[in-house]
Amino acid sequence: MKIDTDTQRVFIHPDGRMDRKNAARYLGCSPKTLADWAVKGQGPQYVLLGGRAFYFLEDLQSWVAAAPRLAGTGGRDIRVSD
Repeated sequence: MKIDTDTQRVFIHPDGRMDRKNAARYLGCSPKTLADWAVKGQGPQYVLLGGRAFYFLEDLQSWVAAAPRLAGTGGRDIRVSD
């Protein structure tokens, strides 16, 4: 069985930072989603350099590792009403 995968390259600066476009590609979301999270104070940590947002690889990895895992829900947050 052959599985087709879509591989995308992510550019990481030598110091471990990525611009928003590459950070979004690394996380599998859109740059707009990362921007929306930043406005709301959510999402991974970032720094502003020259007016541009940069994300460090170790911060992205920590953020992903800290995300809650939902078993048996297909990734959906299931809320039970009282």
